[in-house]
Amino acid sequence: MSNSAQKRAIENYRSRLTKRGIARFEIQALDADRDLLRTLARKLTEEGPEAGQLRRTIQQAVAGEPPRAGGILAALRRSPLVGANLDLSRPREEGRKVDL
Repeated sequence: MSNSAQKRAIENYRSRLTKRGIARFEIQALDADRDLLRTLARKLTEEGPEAGQLRRTIQQAVAGEPPRAGGILAALRRSPLVGANLDLSRPREEGRKVDL
C-alpha cells in the first residue's frame, strides 16, 4: 500500500502533467505492441516538427484518406535549388556497336 507521501507525490506529478496538457488514459492493444505504443506516446508528447509530422502521418493512416495532391510538387518548390538555373541537359550518344 502507498503511504500518504507517495500518494501526494503521484498527485503532484499528475497535476504537472495536466498543466502541460498531457492526459492519462487506458487503451487496449496486443501485448506485442506495448513498447511500440509507449514509444509512440512518448514521441507525441514532445514539441517540435517531428511530433507534428508523426501525428499527421498517423492521422492519415487511420483515417484512410489519400495523401493530398501536389505533395511532391510542393516539396520540390521548397528545394534550395529552385532558381539556381542548373543545366541538366546531357549529350545524346548512340552508344557502342555490338557484334552479334
